[in-house]
Amino acid sequence: MSYTFSATQVKELMQQHFNLAVSVKELTGYDEANFLVREDNGNAYICKIADASHQVAFLDAQVKILEHLAASAVGKQLQQVVKNTRGEGITRIEIDGDLYHLRVLTWLEGEPMATVPPATALNTALGEFLGKMDAALAGFSHPAMHRHYAWDLAQAAIAGQQLVHIKDPEHRRLAGYFLLQFDTVVAPALPQLRKAYIHNDANDYNILIRQTEISGLIDFGDMVYTQLVNNLAIACTYVMLSAKDPLAAAVETVAAYHAVYPLTVAETDLLYYLVAARLCISVTTSAAQAAAGSDNAYHFVTEAPAWQLLSHLITINPLAAQDAFRRACGFTPLINAEADYAGLLADRKAHIGRNLSISYQEPLKIVRGALQYLYDDKGRTFIDCVNNPSHVGHCHPTVVRAMQQQIATLNTNTRYLHDHLVDYANSLISTLPPSLEVCYFTNSGSEANDLAIRMSRHYTQQQDVIVLDHAYHGTSTVAMQLSPYKFDGKGGFGQPAHTHKALNPDQYRGAYRYDDAQAGPRYAADVQDIISRLQANGKGVAAYICETLLGVGGQIPLPPGYLQEAYAAVRAAGGLCIADEVQVGFGRVGDAFWGFELQGVTPDIVVMGKPIGNGHPLAAVVTTRAVADAFNNGMEYFNTFGGNPVSMATGLAVLQVIREEGLQEHARVTGNYFMEGLRKLKAKHAIIGDVRGHGFFIGAELVRDRETLEPAVPEIDVIVEAMKQRGFLLSTDGPLHNVLKIKPPMVFNKANTDALLHHLDAVLDSL
Repeated sequence: MSYTFSATQVKELMQQHFNLAVSVKELTGYDEANFLVREDNGNAYICKIADASHQVAFLDAQVKILEHLAASAVGKQLQQVVKNTRGEGITRIEIDGDLYHLRVLTWLEGEPMATVPPATALNTALGEFLGKMDAALAGFSHPAMHRHYAWDLAQAAIAGQQLVHIKDPEHRRLAGYFLLQFDTVVAPALPQLRKAYIHNDANDYNILIRQTEISGLIDFGDMVYTQLVNNLAIACTYVMLSAKDPLAAAVETVAAYHAVYPLTVAETDLLYYLVAARLCISVTTSAAQAAAGSDNAYHFVTEAPAWQLLSHLITINPLAAQDAFRRACGFTPLINAEADYAGLLADRKAHIGRNLSISYQEPLKIVRGALQYLYDDKGRTFIDCVNNPSHVGHCHPTVVRAMQQQIATLNTNTRYLHDHLVDYANSLISTLPPSLEVCYFTNSGSEANDLAIRMSRHYTQQQDVIVLDHAYHGTSTVAMQLSPYKFDGKGGFGQPAHTHKALNPDQYRGAYRYDDAQAGPRYAADVQDIISRLQANGKGVAAYICETLLGVGGQIPLPPGYLQEAYAAVRAAGGLCIADEVQVGFGRVGDAFWGFELQGVTPDIVVMGKPIGNGHPLAAVVTTRAVADAFNNGMEYFNTFGGNPVSMATGLAVLQVIREEGLQEHARVTGNYFMEGLRKLKAKHAIIGDVRGHGFFIGAELVRDRETLEPAVPEIDVIVEAMKQRGFLLSTDGPLHNVLKIKPPMVFNKANTDALLHHLDAVLDSL
């Protein structure tokens, strides 16, 4: 409001138009001027003055709705309209040629709910009050309430335009995730829901409390014609805001509302996401106000608790919330905690290859993913500590929207020109040393490793490949031939003639350990020995392939200087050096974007997979111009799906998220914090023999005896199962299956870390 009304002016207006002699006190307000006015006899009113930006028709609607409700069951808990001396509910005022509209309402006594300790009685009273009010409004209508309004939950998608104003990456990602769910879950269901004229802003400052009763609901300035359930969802949002158990508090309000004005199943099933939508509108609006330079404290009054509730909300399985609301209303539950998966397991056994394993003694049926969280069909939430393909988080909104937009536009192959192909190639090589400049796109890390070996054999005209013992490079025939983890294991076919195993450079239990400053060069000498034996037999080497941090080999960082010596030996023999970054690339190691950078080397070929597409089937081989030219020998290389527009849009989005959200630095800081916590547990629990890793690539090796290094098996399996029961998904790795592997989505945070360490400590105590 450009013009500022003084207390003296308001006093004169009250005398002139209402024949009331009053004292005046200015109040804060969102977009109207508000004044508390009192008569000498104690009667109190609120005077509201709106400028020309407020439509008179909508001001009239606010008057009419209060008049409609005056005689209802909740009439005494609502303000009454005070008419002017001409019998009008709206008083027209003109000052200096500008038009203003004044309304006077009775004053309601009570404390804002925000200032009152939460209580079941209040939650129930609020639900009952809203149910009665909405029932009373069933016969009301006003055309001015049919409006397009940003605070209408049905319009929550608009809030997405303001995400850019949220500075904190974790907050922006969280709000973006819930707005994505609004688009995909809520929006399609809205047309089938009941619509009504609703208050639309039963927030904790508009709800007034006296003792344990609702004494009033004020401020009808957000009224709108929209889905009926939105009114309840907004109230639930603010009930949850300060509750110790937010979901339980909302259930109390929903049950009381339903008892007075019955809900439908479809309405209760959307409440979880509608609460999230309200919070997203709130926090994005606050962010936009801050960006615009607002100093109005009312614009930010709910911001901090709203973020806190959003952060809590994502830890609640949506199915658990839906089930709780259904049960509160007496509807058929969604969850049967006692149900087993016998039928599903039988079908899987009958029609899916039996050597496709299932994790955990009690299988999980995961039905939704949310950043670092996974939700199962029984209402449980799990913190994902091991699914590294979902690099930037399950259902990351930026990645999902990029995929949705592109697949709705075009998906074809690389025989046609498309900007995404070269745009992504350019973006990808910008993260690599200059010599790595030619890209080939595939669908999986296995396929990429296969292609890399094929390229090395073309370039060198040799067949023999050096790998590390216990290594794993994929499931294709060639990749299996490079994987001692497979060919030496149960059902394996044995070591192929052209594959040669170098020592696993394990500094914990290998030949050269942490106390040996020359461990790296000494392990690398084994690569030279293999080369020398090949040369003695008249053979050369096509390639040396090595994960830049070892995965199934035991979550092992390479010793300092290892790759420098190994690469030098291979290149001196005419071979190529292949860095397998399928597990560790794209900033996971924190201190660098690529694992090979930790060793100060530049490979001839880099193989990428898993994190490159955040779980989308995308992989890549990036190599030098010389290797690419040698591979271009007249035989066309064509991959039906490799480099398709959807995959390229996905890859671009992943790189965008890593950059914009600072995830590499996040992995460094949080990963170091994580390992520090594990080392503290190591000092307490003798079963932890070693803690190692970089960033979010962490291993904790468990042993029965720190001297003999006897592996703690089956103890580690007991620990993994116990952690799963506590809501943390971990797995095991290493040649002896005694290493806890920790490779969470990059959005895993310190709160998740603290929770995991706390529960792991308790589980280890129980052993």
